[in-house]
Amino acid sequence: MQDFRQTYLSLCKEGGVKPQESVVAQIQESRAAHSSRLDLSGQCLSLDTCSVLARAFQNEITLTDVSLSDCMLSEEGAKVLLTGLCGNTTLKILDLKGNNLKSAGVELLGTLLACNKTLRRLVLEWNALGVWDEAFLSFCQGLASNSMLTQLDLRNNQINHHGASELALALKHNTTLEVLDLRWNNIGLLGGRILLEALQKNKRIVQLEVAGNNIPSDTLKALERTTGHNSDRKSTLRENHMKTQVLSKEIQKLKDKKSHQVLSLMETIDSQREEIRCSKRSTSIQIGQLQEALNEWKSAVNSITAKLQMTEEALTLSEQKNVNMVELLTQVKVEKEEQMERQSRERKKEQEDCVSREGKLFREIQNLSETNSQLRNKAEEMERWCKSQQHQIFELKQELTNSTAELNLRLAQAEDHLETEKRRSKQALRDMDCLRQKEVEHVNCNLEESERALQEHIFKLEGQRIQLKEQEHVSSLKEKLRSVHSSLQEVQLHCSQQKQTISEIKAKTNHQSIEVDGLRRRIGELQQELLGKDQEKVAEVSQVRLELQEQIGHLQAERTLQRGLKEKICALERENKVLRSNHREVLLDKESEMSSMLEKLRLKEADIRRMREDESNRASYLQSAFLTYVQGSPLGHCSNPKK
Repeated sequence: MQDFRQTYLSLCKEGGVKPQESVVAQIQESRAAHSSRLDLSGQCLSLDTCSVLARAFQNEITLTDVSLSDCMLSEEGAKVLLTGLCGNTTLKILDLKGNNLKSAGVELLGTLLACNKTLRRLVLEWNALGVWDEAFLSFCQGLASNSMLTQLDLRNNQINHHGASELALALKHNTTLEVLDLRWNNIGLLGGRILLEALQKNKRIVQLEVAGNNIPSDTLKALERTTGHNSDRKSTLRENHMKTQVLSKEIQKLKDKKSHQVLSLMETIDSQREEIRCSKRSTSIQIGQLQEALNEWKSAVNSITAKLQMTEEALTLSEQKNVNMVELLTQVKVEKEEQMERQSRERKKEQEDCVSREGKLFREIQNLSETNSQLRNKAEEMERWCKSQQHQIFELKQELTNSTAELNLRLAQAEDHLETEKRRSKQALRDMDCLRQKEVEHVNCNLEESERALQEHIFKLEGQRIQLKEQEHVSSLKEKLRSVHSSLQEVQLHCSQQKQTISEIKAKTNHQSIEVDGLRRRIGELQQELLGKDQEKVAEVSQVRLELQEQIGHLQAERTLQRGLKEKICALERENKVLRSNHREVLLDKESEMSSMLEKLRLKEADIRRMREDESNRASYLQSAFLTYVQGSPLGHCSNPKK
């Protein structure tokens, strides 16, 4: 209000208008009371003051209640004030009682109702609006287009049945007006019937006052019935809205709980899937490592076979050196090329050995032409050395047979252990699937029971909607279970593929063992290299043992995880039981609250009926008093006593 006082005084200074002391005093009082209401009732406002107030109303953003009753407004002052109020965006209550508005003011009231979007209550008592037919028509048109006004007071405005017909047309189009006061007008029988027809189409008006309008009692009763129906309808709508809000909140809570439970189940399922994927990855990595070790072993055996072939060729060359030296040189060159190609793939040590051997062979070839006798002695020595090497080869064969037998036994044991662990994991997965299916069936049963209980309480409002939503939820759960089954089938397929790969590895190992048996006959001069390879094989065997131990550890970890999952399932079942008990208690509490609310509503209806009877008695008393007053004063019905 301090801002409104300042704006009023500043506008008076700008326009050169002397501020009215009574208006300033009223503004000061409302400012002291810290209210957003401006009461200027009974003040005689001049045209200049009206123009300043109109400009202030256009700039004001805090006033919500303005009272201009009995202000003796002139036609120009009313025009200025109403045009200023058309631009206001905060006013909610406007009182223009007893201002004897003319046709221009009534038309501006219609434009005010058409353009204003905040006004909720309008008081136009003692203004004789019904006298101006065309202006009242524009007023009714503005009322028809208004979408915010809820209370309208048209008492003592000389409205006849023609004005009532225009007002009825406006009420047919208006959808917000709830309280209409038409007491002490001249509506008559025709106007009452027209209003009754309008109220049969307008379901928003809950209070209509038409006393003192010469309307028959039957139409009055019909109007009261229609307004009573509207008020009952409004109260029932409010009750239904409140109930629907409460029920929607409860349903949302239940949905949130169910979604939380489903999310927890999905998280457990996802964790199990991740564990299965990790186990798959570990097994695949281990299989890949085994395969790589077998490939390395195969490459080592191939290198050994190549070296054996080279040694045999060297022996044959040493025997045939005296026969054909030229052929021996060509064969040595071919062997050198092949040896270079093979040794490029091998390690650097083997390349150095091959280079040294090639140098030795070149030296021996150069010296063969000069020293044939030495070669004969060397041949005898070589025969002796071959015998010793054959003896060593025989011993190495026995050692290789023993090591291969041990490896085969260990591989068989590892395969048996893997098969047993796979069977156990499959059995555990089947048990988990059975438990999950049982849990899902149990959860479905609980959901169906809760749905039935909710359907009994909400049968009148939202039964079909909840059924559809719950069915969609159950279908989503079924789809998730199907996806889980499909993932289990994929795991089984992966296990079968692993079995196939293991069988293939066995076949390869058998084939390689056959090749090793064939290669053992060709072992020669490479005892030192064989000892190194044996050490590498021992290291590989130790690695295989470590890998098998790691697999056993992983399988034990999977067992512990499965036990943890079983414990989680038991905990979830306990939580479901607790949730059921809580849900039942909440439903019982809600039923008790509903019964208490119904009792309160019954008591309120009884109080409303009593209030209506009291108001009807008061209206009858006021009507009788007013009739006596009208009979005593012949001009009291058309003018204000204050005027």
